Amino acid sequence: MKKHSCGFNESIYRIALRIPRGKVATYGQLAAMSGNPRAARAVGAAMQNAPEYMEIPCHRVVSSTGKLAPQYAFGGEDKQRALLASEGVVFKENGTIDLKKSLWRP
Repeated sequence: MKKHSCGFNESIYRIALRIPRGKVATYGQLAAMSGNPRAARAVGAAMQNAPEYMEIPCHRVVSSTGKLAPQYAFGGEDKQRALLASEGVVFKENGTIDLKKSLWRP
């Protein structure tokens, strides 16, 4: 996998800061918006390493299937789900996010 510079992370953080409450973006979407469409995994790493002081809404970044982050991120799936639900993000019966209703379209 291509190693990305701090500039990549900064670009991803700037984009993630624009995701409004009640909406989510996918890792691939942020990668494409940064000009690196094949870097979805690197976006995940950037989210995992986001500095707390920047207050990046990392909980609003999800998989392309609407699946929540793994248990080790954000204090666990339940915490991420609670944060998103409190913002008005819509979930399907199977527990995934309804991307038709909640995907951010800048």
